[in-house]
Amino acid sequence: MEENLKKLALEKHYEWKGKIETKPRIDVSSKEALSMAYTPGVAEACMKIHEDKKESFNLTRRWNIVPVITDGTAVLGLGDIGPEAGMPVMEGKCALFKAYGDVDAIPLCINSKDTEEIIKTIELLAGSFGGINLEDISAPRCFEIERRLKEDLDIPVFHDDQHGTAIVTLAALINALKLAKKDIKDTKIVVNGAGAAGVAIAKLLLSYGAKDVICCDSKGIIKKGDPRLNDSKKELAELTNKEGLEGKLADAMKGADVFIGVSVAHCVTKDMVRSMAKDPILFTCANPIPEILPSESLEAGAFIVGTGSSEYPNQINNVLVFPGLFRGAIDAHASTVNQEMMIGAALGIASCVSEEELKKDYILPYAWDKKAHENVAKVVKEAAIRTGVIRK
Repeated sequence: MEENLKKLALEKHYEWKGKIETKPRIDVSSKEALSMAYTPGVAEACMKIHEDKKESFNLTRRWNIVPVITDGTAVLGLGDIGPEAGMPVMEGKCALFKAYGDVDAIPLCINSKDTEEIIKTIELLAGSFGGINLEDISAPRCFEIERRLKEDLDIPVFHDDQHGTAIVTLAALINALKLAKKDIKDTKIVVNGAGAAGVAIAKLLLSYGAKDVICCDSKGIIKKGDPRLNDSKKELAELTNKEGLEGKLADAMKGADVFIGVSVAHCVTKDMVRSMAKDPILFTCANPIPEILPSESLEAGAFIVGTGSSEYPNQINNVLVFPGLFRGAIDAHASTVNQEMMIGAALGIASCVSEEELKKDYILPYAWDKKAHENVAKVVKEAAIRTGVIRK
């Protein structure tokens, strides 16, 4: 980021003093209005919910409120900076929830790194919300936190760093493969980075029909039987690298059609790109600096390049996912977010770029494209209803 932009952004944050606020949706300017909204009239709504807690979705704003929850351990390219320091990012996401999905989101920054404490805290607060968005929680704890919450709660639980990244990556790949005239079933895909995003990307690609996926971490290719792997990587090893390939990232990339990086800067070289298959697709999404600069990828023969940065074309941006996904899930009264809803969201995003519009430097709609968010909400709602994950 340029120095003047950094300075301006900080000045703006001092000026704004926060990016969201609370406003009443009702009139409270008279005795009559107060008696309806507050005491004594509010008691009727309270007792109705006391009789049936599910009425809280009908009698309060709960149905449309989603917390953006972090422990501050994996904040947006900054790492473990703590919950208070993560607050500006959470506020920003809340603003985007409202702007693009009309979802009332609030930041919740939990001062704990203990998995059980975090799960218990969220479960105790869940009765106030229509869904849960987990954000910037480091792996591997984030997998356990999301898994347990999805088991225990009857509202949608979604870890955006995992599944939001996976959904928008799949959307980008669907359109990139159209241009490259390749079928996902016949492509060799390398995913570098086996944290929250990398694991979710690999799983979603396999669910969509990919057959040949190889995952790498900082030590190299992930292979079944490797004793150094944690539980999430062991699961990944069971699903990927069917031929049992060994070696480093460079070995994995030989002959690959697609490289997806959610890892670290400058870990890919021009020679590694040159070793890939004809018309290779590279999504180099490390932030703030990609695995290889787009200019270097293109010089080495890349067919299509996408990054996680707004500085370059084809930004692979989660903003295209979470507002519409929660809008659709909430409107469907969904009790969870399943694979069908996530694949639907990816297809909904991809379809917003028409055949006529599709080109090498335009494979995704822009983050501010209202049609894209509406489309995601529509297909997610339809998928939730079709698959029967509706809260009774």
